[in-house]
Amino acid sequence: MLQQTQVAVVIPYFEQWMRQFPTITALADAPLSDVIKCWEGLGYYSRARNLHEGAKFLAAHHDGQLPNPLPKLKGLGPYTQGAIRSLAFGEKAPAVDGNVMRVITRYFNLPDDIGKVSTRRKIESLVAEFLPDERPWEVMEGLIELGATVCKKMPDCASCPLTDCSRSTHLPFNSRKTAITQLCRFVAIIESKGHVLLRCGKPGEVMADLYEFPYFDTFTEILTLDLPLTLVGTLSKATHTFTRYRATLFPSQFTAPEPKEIEGYLWHPIASLHNLPFSSGHRKLCKFVKDAREVEE
Repeated sequence: MLQQTQVAVVIPYFEQWMRQFPTITALADAPLSDVIKCWEGLGYYSRARNLHEGAKFLAAHHDGQLPNPLPKLKGLGPYTQGAIRSLAFGEKAPAVDGNVMRVITRYFNLPDDIGKVSTRRKIESLVAEFLPDERPWEVMEGLIELGATVCKKMPDCASCPLTDCSRSTHLPFNSRKTAITQLCRFVAIIESKGHVLLRCGKPGEVMADLYEFPYFDTFTEILTLDLPLTLVGTLSKATHTFTRYRATLFPSQFTAPEPKEIEGYLWHPIASLHNLPFSSGHRKLCKFVKDAREVEE
């Protein structure tokens, strides 16, 4: 959960997750839709799907326990493996995340491109040199916390315990840093007889297993839907950031006389929209539907 996400955001999600899935077996037995719903709003939903798949594998092959040495599980990369080995099993193992990369590249004035595997391995080797034989997990956690709280993008060098650090604040260098692409999407919130029109992301799509309202690149494309639509009004825009995109959503409300079947879409009762996992941008739009329904009632 902490990958690409701030601690303050993660805490309530983590607490809810542990209440809902207190054991590996509980997670394995849960429907994927419940797992995605619990993850709703954190983004990078492949992490939730990988956790679910991993739990099912451990339930089937390891009696619902995480063995040591670790098995090969989808999504269990070098950092996660290192963190589990260090913090769960107490091993002398480097766990190199973005926080640790900042500390190490600045401390050693290391200009190497952290987007390369060779650089990550070099940093892992340097971290391993830091770790003592006794209670190595404490130093490993200390390096992670140092990067998270002191050696941030704008570091507080005066508070840093590493007094002989090179203080190369322009580091780390990452040639693979991805620019954000701006998107504009015109969203159609279409109601008919207590139902609303939705689509569910297909496997392999960025929003796989998540629900969204129909959206198009232009407003006029909404009219290509095979439905007789009546425009009720336009709503306030919303923003939605995912992977390397930032989408601005321009929603409009419509009504249709009948919930006619449309390929690729489904009609869902408005009263139970809250049970579905939505992408974060479209979850904001659900509030418009809820508010409008309360006004009508």
